[in-house]
Amino acid sequence: MSEWSVTEPRKLTFDEPVSDLHVRLVNGTVNVVGTDEGSARLEISEIEGPPLVVTQQGGVLTVAYEDLPWKGFLKWLDRKGWRRSAVVSLAVPAGTRVEVGVVGAAAVISGIQGPSVVKGVTGDTTLVGLSGPVRADTVSGSLEAQDVTGDLRFNSVSGDLTVVEGSGPSVRADSVSGSMIVDLDPDGPTDVRLTSVSGEIAIRLPYPADTEVEANTASGSVSNAFDGLRVHGQWGAHKITGRLGAGTGKLRATTVSGSIALLRRPAGEDEHGAPRDTPPAGSSAAAAPAGGPESGSGDNSVSGPGDAPTTVPADGTTDKKVL
Repeated sequence: MSEWSVTEPRKLTFDEPVSDLHVRLVNGTVNVVGTDEGSARLEISEIEGPPLVVTQQGGVLTVAYEDLPWKGFLKWLDRKGWRRSAVVSLAVPAGTRVEVGVVGAAAVISGIQGPSVVKGVTGDTTLVGLSGPVRADTVSGSLEAQDVTGDLRFNSVSGDLTVVEGSGPSVRADSVSGSMIVDLDPDGPTDVRLTSVSGEIAIRLPYPADTEVEANTASGSVSNAFDGLRVHGQWGAHKITGRLGAGTGKLRATTVSGSIALLRRPAGEDEHGAPRDTPPAGSSAAAAPAGGPESGSGDNSVSGPGDAPTTVPADGTTDKKVL
């Protein structure tokens, strides 16, 4: 086993293969980037407080404090131990399995194809371009996931979740009071299950969409931008149900007192700038009357206790700044 105790800014290169990366940091920033190279590189550009211990053994590269174990990480609330900080950057092979734990530190992970696990007490996490499965657990830290194509799992007490252009096969999120904004651009059927007690939930689906929808709130308001879905309930509990397209995907959203909004992503554009779903001018499809399979008796309304239904614009915009 190779080991280094780092007390000042330093750069290290590891020639031995790295298959697993473990990072545990208090305050500061950790950046992990997946590369096509076979070796791993580490740069600690800033460090204050106790030393960071770097070890490499059997393909496992660890960068952590000795008094900060992975087991029980989210219960590590020793405020005296928070008097430390470091800025750590790592470049590892893209297929590396990554585990990152942060207390008050920001974490950015990008370009990783292997499984990624993130635990945070108060630090926020950003994930970009991950294709492997992701699991994130936080106390109050928020998670932003951009262009994540693998399964995504998120659990938090009060942290917010933001998903941008999510195209993975599944998104599962549970929070007590954190809000959830999920923008989906799936390549195939997607299983989405979102649960919150008091947090707001906003979901933007592609148009045309292909999913079975069931969204419930006990006392919050709802808004719906799809004609093919029905909004039930005028007082108290509200529900949005229905099938969009063939219904091969599943969308389940539940909150007790938070609001729920289903928004519609504008049709994509092809390389010539025209919407992909727009038929050529002069074709029989272009001349067909408006109102396809998703039009009908859907109820596009925003409703809440004591509120009269109001019409939602066709593009799915609302007065909430959700996206």
